[in-house]
Amino acid sequence: MQSTSLTGAVAIVTGASSGIGEATARRLAEHGATVAVLARRKDRLDQLVTSIEAAGGTALAVEADITDRAQAQAAVQTVVATLGRLDILVNNAGLMLLGNIVGADLDEWDRMIAVNQQGLLYTTHAALPHLLAAANDDLRGVADIVNISSIAGRQASANFGVYNMTKFGVNGFTEALRQEVTKQQVRVGVLEPGAVMTELVSHNNQQVRDGLDATDDIPVRLQPEDIADSIAYMVTRPAHSSISELWAMPTSQA
Repeated sequence: MQSTSLTGAVAIVTGASSGIGEATARRLAEHGATVAVLARRKDRLDQLVTSIEAAGGTALAVEADITDRAQAQAAVQTVVATLGRLDILVNNAGLMLLGNIVGADLDEWDRMIAVNQQGLLYTTHAALPHLLAAANDDLRGVADIVNISSIAGRQASANFGVYNMTKFGVNGFTEALRQEVTKQQVRVGVLEPGAVMTELVSHNNQQVRDGLDATDDIPVRLQPEDIADSIAYMVTRPAHSSISELWAMPTSQA
C-alpha cells in the first residue's frame, strides 16, 4: 500500500492562521488532502479556506483554543463528524517567549507550556482513536502525526530555558508515542526547524527582539513553505517508510 497520494485523506493542522501552519495547510491541500485548519483567529482561517478552495482544494476552518482541553477535543470531533475521518495530525501551534530564567514572568512560562505541550497533548489524545482507525483501512494503509519542535529541542541556549524545556519535552513525547503505535501503522515524527521567517519572534517584548536582532548572524532564513515541504515529505512516504525525525536548518545557520 502506497501513501504518496493524499487524495481522500483528512488532515488537521493546528496553528494554521499564519506561518508554518498556513503554508502546511496549503501544501497538504495541493497533495489532495482535505485540510481542517485550527487556530483562534477565525478571520484568518476563513481567508485561508477561501484561498485553498480557489486553488482547487478543500478545507474546513475550525476556531479553537487548543490549550483548553474541551475545545481541543471538540475541534477534533467536529472535524471527524464533518469530514468523516482523520488521517493526519500536524501539531504546529507554538509560542516562543524568551528571556532570563532569573526574575522571569511566570505567566509567560505558563502560556508556553499550555500551547507547546498541553495543546499538543490534548489534540493528540483526541485524534489518536481516529488515526488508528484510518491506519487500519484501505485508503493509505497508514496514518500520521507530525509534531513541530525546534532546534531548541536539540540544544539548549541561554535565555531560551523554558522554551527549551517545552521543545525537549515534545521530542521525548514524540518518540515515546512512536514506539507505542508504530506497529499499528501510525507514523509519529518530529520536525525540528532552525530559523524560519514567521511571527514567532514578534510575540516577545521589544527588549528581547532588539537583543535577538543584535546577535542575528543568519543572513538567509528558511521560509514557512520550506517547512511545509518537509512536512509533506514526511506524510507522503510509502506506507512502509517512516521519517521519525527531521532536522531542517537554513544553510547559513551554524
